[in-house]
Amino acid sequence: MKNDDIVYKVGSKDILIKPLIPFSDIVCEFLNELSIKLRKDKEASTFSDIMALAFWCRRGNIEKLKEDYSDINKKRIGRGLAFHIAPSNIPINFAFSYFFGLLSGNSNIVRLPSKNFPQVSIICRIINELLKQDDYKIIRDTTSMVTYERNNDITSYYSSICDCRIIWGGDETIRNIRSLPIKERTVEIAFADRYSMCIIDSNAILEASGERLKKLSEQFYNDSYLMDQNACSTPFLVLWYGDKDEKKEMAKSMFWEAVYEYAKKYDLSQIKAVDKYTQLCKNAIEFKSINKIEKYDNILYVTNIKDLGINNEKLRGKFGLFYENDIERLDTIKGIINNKIQTLTYFGMDKNKLVEFVIDNNLLGIDRIVPIGSALDMNIVWDGYDLISSLSRIIDMK
Repeated sequence: MKNDDIVYKVGSKDILIKPLIPFSDIVCEFLNELSIKLRKDKEASTFSDIMALAFWCRRGNIEKLKEDYSDINKKRIGRGLAFHIAPSNIPINFAFSYFFGLLSGNSNIVRLPSKNFPQVSIICRIINELLKQDDYKIIRDTTSMVTYERNNDITSYYSSICDCRIIWGGDETIRNIRSLPIKERTVEIAFADRYSMCIIDSNAILEASGERLKKLSEQFYNDSYLMDQNACSTPFLVLWYGDKDEKKEMAKSMFWEAVYEYAKKYDLSQIKAVDKYTQLCKNAIEFKSINKIEKYDNILYVTNIKDLGINNEKLRGKFGLFYENDIERLDTIKGIINNKIQTLTYFGMDKNKLVEFVIDNNLLGIDRIVPIGSALDMNIVWDGYDLISSLSRIIDMK
């Protein structure tokens, strides 16, 4: 491995491995000051995803998370060195992954996204500014953020020395990285390709006020269009719950019209429009279950699926391409829930009944059940993993 092949955006090759307790005071203070600086930075403030990141790491949220883990903090300590491999298609996931490593008490090497996202440069710039302060010497000494061309020698080296390996990426990427050996006691967490859905009670749409429907369309837009439907937690399939009748059709029309009106603000470039239409045509040829297609200009395509199959996760959308299906009972979808299904967003449904549906039917999938508008909300419990627990070790006392 040649060090010349590695570019250090934050920190250096000399990284100190010095585990801390979860939610240590210095880490909480660092994240809060980072939050403040991000929110005050003129360049950062132009990116909604950076503002969401800054809001997440503010003192109030971190203290609330710390309180949830107050019973275990004195019994836990970081595992050592965490090696994070960030996804190439989401600009700020690297920062969340880094935060999870910090909060669980680890030193961190973060491989940044391969694409040149401006958000990455902004966040690294502000982190570097903060780490110049003597107060944060321990974090400076235990942090490296790097870029390098695809190079198994470098990834293999980092894998061989880490105590936790966190991989964000597609199934093929994960298979490739998993072929690189890690130490016997190294913990590995892989965030692979997932598929997410949305369930809406049609009666709740009919009963919603105009203002509530407008707000719901904004929340659905944020769940999907903000990331161009690239996020695993973005809903691709919308399930319409309730009796199949004219009222349900009215509810669907009301909802999609509201989404269309709000989505007119979306920056649909020519290349995005072509990619979306190409995807639609491919799906129409490949999937016999496609019944009809509703087009709301180029902004929104809604494809009706007459029969749900076991491989629905292959029905992918991008840039405003969605699928829908009518269901009268939850039982009708239990056969399509596999371990590829990550998030179920909902409106008008009883969340407790949705949880009971997963548990009572012994389902392998659905790790998150959140209201529409919360699909992209990152948390220290993600993909069914409690990341603080997974990335720290227990000191057993008797």
